[in-house]
Amino acid sequence: MSALTRPLLALAFAALMALGAQIDVPMHPVPMTMQSFAVLLAGAALGPTWGVVAVVIYLAAAASGLPVLSEGAHGFAPFTGATAGYIFAFPIAAALAGLAARRGLLDGWLRGAATLLALHLLLLGMGGGWLATKIGAADAWSGGVQPFLIGAAVKSLLVLAALEGWRRLTPQSRA
Repeated sequence: MSALTRPLLALAFAALMALGAQIDVPMHPVPMTMQSFAVLLAGAALGPTWGVVAVVIYLAAAASGLPVLSEGAHGFAPFTGATAGYIFAFPIAAALAGLAARRGLLDGWLRGAATLLALHLLLLGMGGGWLATKIGAADAWSGGVQPFLIGAAVKSLLVLAALEGWRRLTPQSRA
C-alpha cells in the first residue's frame, strides 16, 4: 500500500469504529456494540501498527468531544468511567489482531475464530477487570463479561468473514 493509502484506511477504520459504537444493544452497566468487531478488523486488516493508529484516531476523536463512543459518549469521562477498561484494551487488541494476522493465526476458520475469540476475551477481561473496581467483581462478571460471551463468539466469526472479504478485495494488503 502507498504512503497515502494507509493513513486514509486508518481514518476509514476509525470511522467504522464510530459507526460500530452506534450499533448497540442497550445493557447496563455496559452496552453491547460492534466496536470490538471494528477494532479487531482494523488490526487484522491493517496490521499491528496501522490498526493501532486507527484506534488512536478513534479514541482521540472521542476525547476531543466527538460523540463517537457507544451511546454518544465523548470527552474524558468514558476514559475513567465504567467502560474505561474496554476502551484501553482496544489498541492492545488491535495490535494483537494485526500480529495474529501477520503470523497466519487468522487463516482458517477454526484457528481464526479461536484466535479472535481469545482477543475478544482479552477485551472483556480488561473491561471487566476495570469495571470490578467500580462495581465489584461479581457484578462486573454478571453485567460486564458474561452477557457478552455469545456476542464475542458471533463477532469473532463476523471479523473472520469480513477479513476474508477484505483480503479478496485487496490481496496485496495482507497485514
